[in-house]
Amino acid sequence: MNDLIDKPQQVRKEDSLDKHKLSVYLSNHLDGFNISDNLQIKQFPGGASNLTYLLEWDADESNKKQAILRTAPRGTNIKGAHDMGREYKVLNILKNNFAYSPKALLYCDDNEIIGRPFYLMQKIEGIIARKSFPMPVTATMANDLCKELIDVHVALHEIDIEKTGLIDLGKAQGYIQRQITGWNNRYKNALVDGSLPAIELMQWLQDNQPDDADTCLIHNDYKFDNVVISADKPHQIIAVLDWEMTTIGSPLMDLGCSLAYWIEKDDPPAMQAIRMIPTNMDGMMSRQQIIEYYAQKRNIQIDDFNYFYVFGLFRLAVIVQQIYKRFALGKTTNPAFAKFGEIAKILIKKAQGIILQ
Repeated sequence: MNDLIDKPQQVRKEDSLDKHKLSVYLSNHLDGFNISDNLQIKQFPGGASNLTYLLEWDADESNKKQAILRTAPRGTNIKGAHDMGREYKVLNILKNNFAYSPKALLYCDDNEIIGRPFYLMQKIEGIIARKSFPMPVTATMANDLCKELIDVHVALHEIDIEKTGLIDLGKAQGYIQRQITGWNNRYKNALVDGSLPAIELMQWLQDNQPDDADTCLIHNDYKFDNVVISADKPHQIIAVLDWEMTTIGSPLMDLGCSLAYWIEKDDPPAMQAIRMIPTNMDGMMSRQQIIEYYAQKRNIQIDDFNYFYVFGLFRLAVIVQQIYKRFALGKTTNPAFAKFGEIAKILIKKAQGIILQ
Protein backbone atom coordinates (compact mmCIF):
# COMPACT_ATOMS: atom_id res chain seq x y z
CA MET A 1 0.00 0.00 0.00
CA ASN A 2 3.06 2.30 0.12
CA ASP A 3 2.30 3.62 -3.37
CA LEU A 4 -0.95 5.08 -2.01
CA ILE A 5 0.73 7.21 0.65
CA ASP A 6 0.79 10.96 0.02
CA LYS A 7 4.08 11.81 -1.70
CA PRO A 8 5.94 15.14 -1.46
CA GLN A 9 7.37 16.81 -4.54
CA GLN A 10 10.11 19.26 -5.40
CA VAL A 11 9.71 22.55 -3.55
CA ARG A 12 8.04 25.29 -5.60
CA LYS A 13 10.45 28.15 -6.27
CA GLU A 14 8.28 30.72 -4.47
CA ASP A 15 8.11 28.45 -1.39
CA SER A 16 11.83 27.61 -1.18
CA LEU A 17 13.57 27.56 2.20
CA ASP A 18 17.16 28.37 3.15
CA LYS A 19 18.48 24.85 3.72
CA HIS A 20 21.76 25.99 5.30
CA LYS A 21 20.14 28.28 7.88
CA LEU A 22 17.54 25.62 8.66
CA SER A 23 20.22 22.93 9.08
CA VAL A 24 22.22 25.12 11.46
CA TYR A 25 19.12 25.89 13.52
CA LEU A 26 18.04 22.25 13.72
CA SER A 27 21.53 21.14 14.74
CA ASN A 28 21.26 23.48 17.74
CA HIS A 29 17.64 22.81 18.70
CA LEU A 30 16.42 19.39 17.50
CA ASP A 31 17.57 16.29 19.37
CA GLY A 32 19.29 13.83 17.07
CA PHE A 33 20.03 16.28 14.24
CA ASN A 34 23.59 17.17 13.29
CA ILE A 35 24.78 19.78 10.80
CA SER A 36 26.39 16.97 8.74
CA ASP A 37 23.15 14.98 8.40
CA ASN A 38 22.44 15.93 4.75
CA LEU A 39 19.08 17.63 5.13
CA GLN A 40 16.68 17.19 2.19
CA ILE A 41 13.50 19.27 1.79
CA LYS A 42 10.42 18.38 -0.25
CA GLN A 43 6.96 19.95 -0.36
CA PHE A 44 3.50 18.43 -0.18
CA PRO A 45 1.29 19.76 -2.99
CA GLY A 46 -1.98 19.78 -1.08
CA GLY A 47 -3.39 22.66 0.95
CA ALA A 48 -4.08 26.25 0.05
CA SER A 49 -3.36 27.89 3.39
CA ASN A 50 -0.26 26.89 5.35
CA LEU A 51 2.68 25.21 3.60
CA THR A 52 3.75 21.68 4.49
CA TYR A 53 7.23 20.26 3.88
CA LEU A 54 8.89 16.89 4.43
CA LEU A 55 12.33 17.09 6.02
CA GLU A 56 14.58 14.04 5.66
CA TRP A 57 18.07 13.53 6.98
CA ASP A 58 20.52 10.69 7.52
CA ALA A 59 21.31 10.19 11.17
CA ASP A 60 23.56 7.34 10.01
CA GLU A 61 23.91 5.22 6.88
CA SER A 62 20.98 2.94 7.77
CA ASN A 63 18.74 5.34 9.66
CA LYS A 64 16.88 7.99 7.66
CA LYS A 65 14.82 10.31 9.86
CA GLN A 66 11.81 12.42 8.90
CA ALA A 67 9.76 15.31 10.22
CA ILE A 68 7.03 17.59 8.89
CA LEU A 69 7.64 21.35 8.79
CA ARG A 70 4.61 23.65 8.77
CA THR A 71 4.73 27.38 8.09
CA ALA A 72 2.75 30.24 6.58
CA PRO A 73 3.09 31.24 2.92
CA ARG A 74 5.16 34.32 2.14
CA GLY A 75 3.27 37.58 1.95
CA THR A 76 0.42 36.65 4.27
CA ASN A 77 -0.94 39.22 6.69
CA ILE A 78 -4.30 37.87 7.85
CA LYS A 79 -5.03 38.43 11.52
CA GLY A 80 -5.69 35.20 13.39
CA ALA A 81 -4.48 32.95 10.58
CA HIS A 82 -1.20 31.06 10.07
CA ASP A 83 -0.39 31.02 13.81
CA MET A 84 2.32 28.39 14.08
CA GLY A 85 2.80 28.93 17.80
CA ARG A 86 -0.86 28.27 18.46
CA GLU A 87 -0.86 25.09 16.37
CA TYR A 88 2.24 23.86 18.19
CA LYS A 89 0.63 24.61 21.55
CA VAL A 90 -2.55 22.74 20.61
CA LEU A 91 -0.62 19.63 19.58
CA ASN A 92 1.38 19.68 22.81
CA ILE A 93 -1.80 19.75 24.90
CA LEU A 94 -3.56 17.14 22.78
CA LYS A 95 -0.75 14.57 22.87
CA ASN A 96 -2.15 12.92 26.01
CA ASN A 97 -5.81 13.74 25.40
CA PHE A 98 -6.59 12.84 21.78
CA ALA A 99 -5.28 9.71 20.11
CA TYR A 100 -5.34 11.24 16.62
CA SER A 101 -2.97 14.19 17.11
CA PRO A 102 0.61 14.07 15.74
CA LYS A 103 3.47 14.71 18.16
CA ALA A 104 4.86 18.26 18.09
CA LEU A 105 8.68 18.35 18.00
CA LEU A 106 9.92 21.94 17.81
CA TYR A 107 8.71 25.52 17.46
CA CYS A 108 10.74 28.44 16.06
CA ASP A 109 9.64 32.09 16.12
CA ASP A 110 12.94 33.44 14.78
CA ASN A 111 12.13 35.02 11.41
CA GLU A 112 15.81 34.93 10.44
CA ILE A 113 15.70 31.17 9.78
CA ILE A 114 13.13 30.83 6.99
CA GLY A 115 11.50 34.26 7.06
CA ARG A 116 8.57 33.49 9.38
CA PRO A 117 7.73 31.19 12.33
CA PHE A 118 7.49 27.44 11.79
CA TYR A 119 7.12 24.24 13.73
CA LEU A 120 8.05 20.59 13.29
CA MET A 121 5.87 17.57 14.00
CA GLN A 122 6.19 13.84 13.53
CA LYS A 123 5.59 12.33 10.10
CA ILE A 124 2.46 10.12 10.03
CA GLU A 125 2.57 7.45 7.33
CA GLY A 126 -0.82 6.99 5.73
CA ILE A 127 -3.26 7.87 2.98
CA ILE A 128 -4.74 11.33 2.43
CA ALA A 129 -7.84 11.63 0.27
CA ARG A 130 -7.76 14.67 -1.94
CA LYS A 131 -10.16 15.07 -4.87
CA SER A 132 -10.17 11.30 -5.23
CA PHE A 133 -9.08 8.38 -3.09
CA PRO A 134 -5.74 6.93 -4.28
CA MET A 135 -7.12 3.39 -3.94
CA PRO A 136 -10.32 1.60 -4.98
CA VAL A 137 -13.14 2.40 -2.55
CA THR A 138 -16.38 0.44 -2.57
CA ALA A 139 -19.71 1.95 -1.51
CA THR A 140 -19.46 0.04 1.78
CA MET A 141 -15.95 1.36 2.43
CA ALA A 142 -17.09 4.90 1.61
CA ASN A 143 -19.93 4.64 4.10
CA ASP A 144 -17.62 3.23 6.77
CA LEU A 145 -15.15 6.08 6.21
CA CYS A 146 -17.94 8.64 6.57
CA LYS A 147 -18.92 7.18 9.92
CA GLU A 148 -15.28 7.00 11.01
CA LEU A 149 -14.80 10.65 10.04
CA ILE A 150 -17.77 11.72 12.16
CA ASP A 151 -16.84 9.40 15.05
CA VAL A 152 -13.43 11.08 15.29
CA HIS A 153 -15.04 14.52 15.05
CA VAL A 154 -17.39 13.61 17.91
CA ALA A 155 -14.43 12.37 19.97
CA LEU A 156 -12.74 15.74 19.46
CA HIS A 157 -15.87 17.62 20.51
CA GLU A 158 -16.18 15.55 23.67
CA ILE A 159 -12.68 16.25 25.03
CA ASP A 160 -12.89 17.69 28.54
CA ILE A 161 -11.61 21.21 27.83
CA GLU A 162 -11.44 22.25 31.49
CA LYS A 163 -9.53 19.19 32.67
CA THR A 164 -7.03 19.42 29.80
CA GLY A 165 -6.52 23.18 29.96
CA LEU A 166 -7.68 23.55 26.38
CA ILE A 167 -10.36 25.96 27.59
CA ASP A 168 -7.64 28.65 27.60
CA LEU A 169 -7.47 28.52 23.79
CA GLY A 170 -10.55 30.69 23.35
CA LYS A 171 -13.39 32.61 24.90
CA ALA A 172 -16.56 30.52 24.69
CA GLN A 173 -19.09 33.24 25.45
CA GLY A 174 -20.10 35.22 22.36
CA TYR A 175 -18.30 32.90 19.95
CA ILE A 176 -20.91 33.04 17.17
CA GLN A 177 -21.19 36.83 17.29
CA ARG A 178 -17.40 37.18 17.06
CA GLN A 179 -17.29 34.77 14.13
CA ILE A 180 -19.94 36.64 12.15
CA THR A 181 -18.35 40.04 12.80
CA GLY A 182 -14.88 38.73 12.01
CA TRP A 183 -15.71 36.88 8.80
CA ASN A 184 -17.87 39.73 7.52
CA ASN A 185 -14.91 42.08 7.96
CA ARG A 186 -12.47 39.60 6.41
CA TYR A 187 -14.70 39.29 3.38
CA LYS A 188 -14.75 43.06 2.87
CA ASN A 189 -10.96 43.19 3.20
CA ALA A 190 -10.46 40.32 0.74
CA LEU A 191 -12.34 41.88 -2.18
CA VAL A 192 -10.24 43.12 -5.07
CA ASP A 193 -12.75 45.02 -7.24
CA GLY A 194 -14.69 47.02 -4.64
CA SER A 195 -17.97 45.13 -5.13
CA LEU A 196 -19.85 43.55 -2.20
CA PRO A 197 -21.97 40.74 -3.68
CA ALA A 198 -22.72 39.07 -0.32
CA ILE A 199 -24.24 42.03 1.54
CA GLU A 200 -27.66 40.35 2.04
CA LEU A 201 -25.99 37.12 3.16
CA MET A 202 -23.80 38.96 5.65
CA GLN A 203 -26.85 40.71 7.11
CA TRP A 204 -28.78 37.42 7.34
CA LEU A 205 -25.95 35.81 9.29
CA GLN A 206 -25.90 38.79 11.62
CA ASP A 207 -29.68 38.82 12.18
CA ASN A 208 -30.33 35.09 12.64
CA GLN A 209 -27.69 33.98 15.10
CA PRO A 210 -28.63 30.91 17.18
CA ASP A 211 -27.79 30.37 20.82
CA ASP A 212 -24.18 29.31 21.36
CA ALA A 213 -24.45 27.87 24.87
CA ASP A 214 -22.90 24.53 23.75
CA THR A 215 -19.15 24.99 23.43
CA CYS A 216 -16.21 22.62 23.11
CA LEU A 217 -12.85 22.23 21.39
CA ILE A 218 -13.39 22.72 17.65
CA HIS A 219 -10.98 22.03 14.79
CA ASN A 220 -12.40 24.61 12.34
CA ASP A 221 -11.14 22.84 9.19
CA TYR A 222 -12.11 19.21 9.71
CA LYS A 223 -12.45 17.30 6.43
CA PHE A 224 -11.14 14.29 4.53
CA ASP A 225 -7.91 15.88 3.31
CA ASN A 226 -7.03 16.90 6.86
CA VAL A 227 -7.12 13.36 8.20
CA VAL A 228 -4.71 10.48 7.60
CA ILE A 229 -6.19 7.09 6.72
CA SER A 230 -4.39 3.88 7.63
CA ALA A 231 -2.64 2.28 4.63
CA ASP A 232 -3.11 -1.16 6.19
CA LYS A 233 -6.73 -0.66 7.30
CA PRO A 234 -8.21 1.88 4.84
CA HIS A 235 -11.46 2.16 6.79
CA GLN A 236 -9.64 3.66 9.80
CA ILE A 237 -8.43 7.20 10.51
CA ILE A 238 -5.11 7.35 12.35
CA ALA A 239 -4.42 11.10 12.59
CA VAL A 240 -5.96 14.56 12.26
CA LEU A 241 -3.87 17.35 10.72
CA ASP A 242 -3.99 21.13 10.31
CA TRP A 243 -4.77 22.52 13.75
CA GLU A 244 -4.05 26.19 12.95
CA MET A 245 -7.61 27.43 13.55
CA THR A 246 -8.45 25.26 16.55
CA THR A 247 -10.26 27.08 19.33
CA ILE A 248 -13.12 26.86 21.83
CA GLY A 249 -16.48 27.44 20.18
CA SER A 250 -19.73 26.02 18.84
CA PRO A 251 -19.58 22.36 17.74
CA LEU A 252 -22.38 22.90 15.23
CA MET A 253 -20.49 25.80 13.67
CA ASP A 254 -17.54 23.41 13.37
CA LEU A 255 -19.72 20.78 11.70
CA GLY A 256 -21.17 23.44 9.39
CA CYS A 257 -17.65 24.40 8.29
CA SER A 258 -16.91 20.74 7.54
CA LEU A 259 -20.08 20.29 5.50
CA ALA A 260 -19.27 23.36 3.39
CA TYR A 261 -16.72 21.11 1.67
CA TRP A 262 -19.17 18.20 1.36
CA ILE A 263 -20.30 18.05 -2.27
CA GLU A 264 -22.92 15.34 -2.79
CA LYS A 265 -23.28 13.39 -6.05
CA ASP A 266 -26.65 15.11 -6.71
CA ASP A 267 -25.41 18.66 -6.18
CA PRO A 268 -25.58 20.93 -9.27
CA PRO A 269 -22.71 21.17 -11.80
CA ALA A 270 -21.32 24.42 -10.39
CA MET A 271 -20.81 22.80 -7.00
CA GLN A 272 -19.41 19.61 -8.57
CA ALA A 273 -16.86 21.76 -10.40
CA ILE A 274 -15.38 23.05 -7.13
CA ARG A 275 -15.33 19.72 -5.27
CA MET A 276 -12.05 19.20 -3.40
CA ILE A 277 -12.66 15.87 -1.61
CA PRO A 278 -14.28 12.57 -2.77
CA THR A 279 -17.66 13.04 -1.09
CA ASN A 280 -19.66 12.42 -4.28
CA MET A 281 -18.86 8.71 -4.43
CA ASP A 282 -21.43 5.95 -4.13
CA GLY A 283 -21.82 5.07 -0.46
CA MET A 284 -20.92 8.52 0.83
CA MET A 285 -23.45 9.85 3.30
CA SER A 286 -25.46 12.94 2.39
CA ARG A 287 -25.07 16.12 4.40
CA GLN A 288 -28.42 15.41 6.07
CA GLN A 289 -27.36 11.87 6.98
CA ILE A 290 -24.15 13.23 8.50
CA ILE A 291 -26.11 15.73 10.59
CA GLU A 292 -28.42 12.97 11.82
CA TYR A 293 -25.54 10.57 12.54
CA TYR A 294 -23.62 13.28 14.42
CA ALA A 295 -26.68 14.14 16.52
CA GLN A 296 -27.24 10.47 17.31
CA LYS A 297 -23.62 9.92 18.39
CA ARG A 298 -23.68 12.98 20.66
CA ASN A 299 -27.23 12.33 21.84
CA ILE A 300 -28.39 15.84 20.96
CA GLN A 301 -31.35 17.28 19.06
CA ILE A 302 -30.68 19.30 15.89
CA ASP A 303 -33.90 20.86 14.62
CA ASP A 304 -32.52 23.22 11.97
CA PHE A 305 -28.96 23.11 10.64
CA ASN A 306 -29.31 25.70 7.86
CA TYR A 307 -27.65 28.54 9.76
CA PHE A 308 -24.52 26.50 10.47
CA TYR A 309 -24.24 25.22 6.89
CA VAL A 310 -24.75 28.71 5.44
CA PHE A 311 -22.07 30.07 7.75
CA GLY A 312 -19.72 27.27 6.67
CA LEU A 313 -20.26 28.13 3.00
CA PHE A 314 -19.70 31.85 3.61
CA ARG A 315 -16.58 31.27 5.70
CA LEU A 316 -15.13 28.99 3.03
CA ALA A 317 -15.91 31.62 0.40
CA VAL A 318 -13.99 34.20 2.44
CA ILE A 319 -10.97 31.89 2.86
CA VAL A 320 -10.93 31.22 -0.88
CA GLN A 321 -11.31 34.95 -1.63
CA GLN A 322 -8.40 35.78 0.68
CA ILE A 323 -6.19 33.34 -1.20
CA TYR A 324 -7.38 34.75 -4.54
CA LYS A 325 -6.49 38.28 -3.42
CA ARG A 326 -2.93 37.14 -2.70
CA PHE A 327 -2.79 35.73 -6.24
CA ALA A 328 -4.34 38.87 -7.78
CA LEU A 329 -1.78 41.05 -6.01
CA GLY A 330 1.10 38.89 -7.20
CA LYS A 331 2.03 37.59 -3.74
CA THR A 332 1.77 34.02 -5.01
CA THR A 333 2.14 32.65 -8.53
CA ASN A 334 0.54 29.27 -7.86
CA PRO A 335 -1.70 28.80 -10.93
CA ALA A 336 -4.18 26.77 -8.89
CA PHE A 337 -5.33 30.01 -7.24
CA ALA A 338 -6.30 31.78 -10.47
CA LYS A 339 -9.85 30.40 -10.33
CA PHE A 340 -10.39 30.98 -6.61
CA GLY A 341 -12.29 34.23 -7.21
CA GLU A 342 -14.92 32.32 -9.21
CA ILE A 343 -15.04 29.56 -6.60
CA ALA A 344 -15.82 32.16 -3.92
CA LYS A 345 -18.73 33.42 -6.03
CA ILE A 346 -20.14 29.90 -6.43
CA LEU A 347 -20.05 29.36 -2.67
CA ILE A 348 -21.73 32.72 -2.02
CA LYS A 349 -24.46 31.89 -4.54
CA LYS A 350 -25.07 28.50 -2.89
CA ALA A 351 -25.42 30.12 0.55
CA GLN A 352 -27.74 32.82 -0.79
CA GLY A 353 -29.94 30.18 -2.39
CA ILE A 354 -30.42 28.45 0.96
CA ILE A 355 -31.50 31.58 2.84
CA LEU A 356 -34.00 32.42 0.06
CA GLN A 357 -35.72 29.01 0.20
